[in-house]
Amino acid sequence: MKSTFWPLFLLGICLVLVSKAQAQDGQALFNGKTLAGWHIIPGGKWEVKDKTIVGKNTKADNRHGLLVSDKQYGDFTVSLQYKAVKGNSGFYFRVQETGDEVGVKGFQAEIDPDRDAGGLYETSGRAWVVQPKPENVKTWYKPNAWNTMTIKAVGGNITVAVNGKTSAQLTNDTGLRKGHFALQLHGGQDVEVMFRNITLVGQ
Repeated sequence: MKSTFWPLFLLGICLVLVSKAQAQDGQALFNGKTLAGWHIIPGGKWEVKDKTIVGKNTKADNRHGLLVSDKQYGDFTVSLQYKAVKGNSGFYFRVQETGDEVGVKGFQAEIDPDRDAGGLYETSGRAWVVQPKPENVKTWYKPNAWNTMTIKAVGGNITVAVNGKTSAQLTNDTGLRKGHFALQLHGGQDVEVMFRNITLVGQ
């Protein structure tokens, strides 16, 4: 009878390697085709074009247009690419829906074509928690281009990075520990912003 040890051993190694590869690739939160897995809080307009989420708003609409994840998340590392064309935007995390014009409460990693990129703002809370200096923003933010933002949240420890450089960091913060992700279109402004490759890293 032939030994089955080596075939099973090699199969086990293959499964481990596949598992590690999948963890490195991460879990896509946007499939590049539709807005499946997300829901809209009215204000502005969201659509998918060329594997990209495109959001637009006008200054005539005072509501914060939001595209909100159906699921909620606690501890995570998320990576995304964005291009801010005009107006203010942000990537919300650990937020709860409120039903008012702002739509949610909780943390926002700042997205803007001119200033504060990568800062941390607590909507319906403390307002600016980490507001970066303009001279520092220039060292990590690329205007009129695609930028990569990474947010890591474990308990009360939060780190935001833009293009590989840390833009905001908190330790033992008291903010919400679980909630939705959301993409924002600021109310009362002409806004155009694009998102792609939204991924939970290592999940």
